[in-house]
Amino acid sequence: MKINIVLLEPQIPQNTGNIARTCVITNSVLHIIGPIPFSLDEKNVKRAGLDYWGLLDLKYYESYEEFVEKNPNINIYYATTKAKLNHSDVIYPKEDIFIMFGKETAGIPVNILEKNKDKCIRIPMLNIEKARSLNLSNSVAIGVYEVLRQWDYPGMK
Repeated sequence: MKINIVLLEPQIPQNTGNIARTCVITNSVLHIIGPIPFSLDEKNVKRAGLDYWGLLDLKYYESYEEFVEKNPNINIYYATTKAKLNHSDVIYPKEDIFIMFGKETAGIPVNILEKNKDKCIRIPMLNIEKARSLNLSNSVAIGVYEVLRQWDYPGMK
């Protein structure tokens, strides 16, 4: 059983680096779906990920369609502020799961969310008009650690 974090068109190099570091430390796989406006070799990405890049299980896809084609029949959850179901209300099965996060400025496209309403999850937040969401890397960490908590932190004790 493995956690797979999917970033759909991430935009901020430092967030991607932080998420890579979280994936390494939690033995999670990082899937990045492009296009992305930066290189994974950029200084900011590398600095945020420290020297963990060689330890990362990273998969890159040119498009969402390629991701779907190469990962058929997966158990995937879609993190969005638009969901009704809290991330902590889901009972995550002890099997490979995927959690997708959208780009920092727009989230996951509505057409993807509409097709997967029953698998959309949210992190509870105060309803503040000017503060729309948490930082992407913080959201990923919250999601990963909720799954690990439910799985009783396999291999981490």
